[in-house]
Order: sequence, then structure tokens, then C-alpha cells
Amino acid sequence: MGQDQVVPVEGEIRLGQFLKLASLADSGAQARELIADGAVTVDGEVETRRGRQLAAGARVEVDLPTGPVAVVVG
Repeated sequence: MGQDQVVPVEGEIRLGQFLKLASLADSGAQARELIADGAVTVDGEVETRRGRQLAAGARVEVDLPTGPVAVVVG
């Protein structure tokens, strides 16, 4: 497995916002849908809270139609 892309963030960020920032979701509505569908994991655990605060080092993986994509909060 290769190195995950790191997306730089100032301080903490909410999961829904991070999905948009990292280009894993095109809109807040799509981010909400991905989270509600159980397609998002944070540090290996399914996360269903869009407002979940992410700190630096958290690994977010999204199961997209094109395959899973993982990024790290930087």
C-alpha cells in the first residue's frame, strides 16, 4: 500500500468539510450522503457523524464508485 495523500488543514476540521476540501465530495449534500451510507471511515472505523472533529494525523477513507480513496488530515 502506498503513502496516503496528506491534505493540510489549519487546526481541527469537521468531517463533512474535510471531504469537500480533500475533493472526496463535490458538495455538502454529497458528503452527507457518503457519511449516511456508511461509506466513510475515520482511522478504520465507520463514521456517521458529519460534524465529527478531525485532528491532524486522522486517516479518512471513502468508498467511492471508482474504488476506495484514503487521505490523511495534515
